Amino acid sequence: MRNTIQKYGRLTALFLAVTLCVSGCGSSGESSLNYRPQMQTGTVVASGGAYSLDYLSQDICVIPKNKQSKEGSDSVMTAGASMIVNDTKQKMLFSKNIYDRMYPASITKIVTALVTLKYGNLDDTVTFSHDAANITEYGAKLCGFKEGDKIVLRDLLYSFLVFSGNDAGVAIAEHVGGSVEKFVDMMNDEVKNLGAIDSHFVNPHGLHDDKHYTTVYDLYLVFHELLQYDTFMDIINQPNYKAKYTDKDGKKHTKYFKTTDRYLIGTATAPKGVKVIGGKTGTTQKAGSCLILYSKDKEGNGYISVVLKAVGGESLYLQMNKLLEYIK
Repeated sequence: MRNTIQKYGRLTALFLAVTLCVSGCGSSGESSLNYRPQMQTGTVVASGGAYSLDYLSQDICVIPKNKQSKEGSDSVMTAGASMIVNDTKQKMLFSKNIYDRMYPASITKIVTALVTLKYGNLDDTVTFSHDAANITEYGAKLCGFKEGDKIVLRDLLYSFLVFSGNDAGVAIAEHVGGSVEKFVDMMNDEVKNLGAIDSHFVNPHGLHDDKHYTTVYDLYLVFHELLQYDTFMDIINQPNYKAKYTDKDGKKHTKYFKTTDRYLIGTATAPKGVKVIGGKTGTTQKAGSCLILYSKDKEGNGYISVVLKAVGGESLYLQMNKLLEYIK
């Protein structure tokens, strides 16, 4: 039995090494023994951790921990963690502390979006419950829907991501999962299925909880997966959104929401030759200022960039622009 395990372990390690050579990630073709997908059916044991041949998403950039950018290689990048990857060519351009567990704030909402797009029916009508309409936590950003309001899930998802309303997140979770608790279980299961093993979520919106955390690399895996959904790509490119809904008495209303992404509203400008498609912001006191983006170069190559725990909005966009300057 032991010989069989060792045999499969060597085969798996070889598979990951070949994957890295093909992906062009990092600066060598070494396999990442710091990347440890959780044990599951079909997983085999190799020296340094557990791996599965079919565990990871397709066409991802696997970055060994010791192949991240050298400490101090870019003095501008002072945030807690950051990364930019050429997602078209699966090549890492810059990375710092990408496996450190950190608070994601509202970037959490991309995980909620993935579960919703995968398991929800966007044509459903969502009715706001008392809990969804009555979030009282200090600093919580709200779309302002009231108990009994009805809105199509598609419109609610747009409002949720564009404006980053936490009340919309609770309503989505209750509708798709049956309860917030069950939806959060779906979130955690989904990210584990992607290989995002260093994440744990306790809510669908990102309001602070010490047990609610992720890593830059895990967020990259989730965002990479979301790029296959045309609806998501359209949502993150919206500078504003007009949502129609009805109240509990059947009266029709419209709410107007403006994006939190400075690139889309013109208060931040990307480096020349870079087109920002969109992404998701996040801010809490403990998480700091956070941003994940999808951008393209002149040839149409796509890039995923992430900054977590910057000190304020100005620093966040300064550092994000520095990452985007790695695009040639």
